[in-house]
Amino acid sequence: MPRLFQSIALIWLVCSCSPRIHQLQSRFNASPVPPSPNYSLPSTWAALPTKKDAADSVPRKSNLKDLQATAQADVFFIYPTIFIKEPQNKYLWNADVNDAELNHLIQTSTILNQATIFNGPCRVYAPYYRQAHLYAFYTSEKADAVGALNLAYEDVKTAFEYYLKNFNQGRPIIIASHSQGSYHGMRLLQDFFDGKELQKQLVAAYLIGRAIKPDTFKNIRPTEKPDEVGVWASWNTFGRNYFPDNYKSYFKGSLSTNPLLWNTSDALATKELNTGGVAFKFTFAPQLTDAQNHEGILWIHRPNIKGSWLVKNKNWHRADMNFFYMNIRENAALRIEKFLQQKETSPTNP
Repeated sequence: MPRLFQSIALIWLVCSCSPRIHQLQSRFNASPVPPSPNYSLPSTWAALPTKKDAADSVPRKSNLKDLQATAQADVFFIYPTIFIKEPQNKYLWNADVNDAELNHLIQTSTILNQATIFNGPCRVYAPYYRQAHLYAFYTSEKADAVGALNLAYEDVKTAFEYYLKNFNQGRPIIIASHSQGSYHGMRLLQDFFDGKELQKQLVAAYLIGRAIKPDTFKNIRPTEKPDEVGVWASWNTFGRNYFPDNYKSYFKGSLSTNPLLWNTSDALATKELNTGGVAFKFTFAPQLTDAQNHEGILWIHRPNIKGSWLVKNKNWHRADMNFFYMNIRENAALRIEKFLQQKETSPTNP
């Protein structure tokens, strides 16, 4: 019986993707803005390979290890919206990176369950940033949304510039992100990689949990093979035969990558191809679900978890990465290996 309760708890955790939206009463321009982060301070980073943080963790009941000390590539990880409740200070539209309570939540949710995917093949860098409040994605006032998201991206961009100058040292780069993070990751690719010199260092971009059109980038292609480098992937997870209410206005026409096949085909990948996800209490769970692309979104059958039949949820946004944890980790390692092989055999390699 306790296992059943744990299963139910997991399902509610990952399917609570549309919490009651707290409506902000003040306009963006009339609200105070949190102070800018100083990225020379380790405290402004949610994850650094040189300090102890949740990104150093590995799932329970797995044989994985944190290998950042010997990793040959870097991941720049941009976390999703965690600032969703009624603000508890004067900063309404954007989070304060000095908010200890929010930072703890970031560590124990997205850094633990998502950023750790990459701590085998990569050193993990994840900045705290003045993320936009969830309401920015729901307000009818476009200027407020643009203002809040631009401020958030300003931090991501500044942190990435600091990373390039002080940490990267010419190493291969993976951009990984989820939800709001993928909005910023998309802009980061456009500003720094797409047709730019830095594109030569791009291993792959995992822009997960955001609807992205196939022609978003001019020079960076969507992945169609598991070992391609310099490509991008994206998916949004829903229950089979389900279309969200905003499908036509947001998801239709977007590209979906199958994280079990690493292509955009509509072939069904059975759960036997799923090498493991993470479940309740950050516990490894093999063959968690199948996957199939369908008209710009990713469909799955009910997750392979005890008690899942009790929940009728069809929106699995929060589990976009949890469900495919090991497949993403293994794929990142494969692409890094291929990137390094190509670099070694390149005619321009000294």
